[in-house]
Amino acid sequence: MRLVSRFFLTVVLLAGLAACKEEAPQPPSASDIQRAESLRPESAELRARYERSCLACHTSIDAKAPLTGDIAQWKPRLDKGMDVLVKHAMEGFNAMPPKGLCADCSEADMRALIVFMSQGREERK
Repeated sequence: MRLVSRFFLTVVLLAGLAACKEEAPQPPSASDIQRAESLRPESAELRARYERSCLACHTSIDAKAPLTGDIAQWKPRLDKGMDVLVKHAMEGFNAMPPKGLCADCSEADMRALIVFMSQGREERK
């Protein structure tokens, strides 16, 4: 009888853990990639920086960077806070080089680029 109780307890615990497991994010679809490729900041200055330094990685699933405009891919990063994202962008993080190779980008530029890429539109002030 004890063996049955332990077995039952083990099954219940494993089922509980499985229920808590987060679902793996869905891979981007062809339309997600197409949308990322089509988005551009409205500001000519920000658009130039984006096209020169961000576009190549943030429109390609091979780069493993979050796609521009893909809110689900950006959410876990945004949950860490904008200050952390800006710090990572400025200093480099994982495969991203410092400043994303945007030598003339300030912290304010990085923040604006992150807002644009994470939402697919520029921040309104």
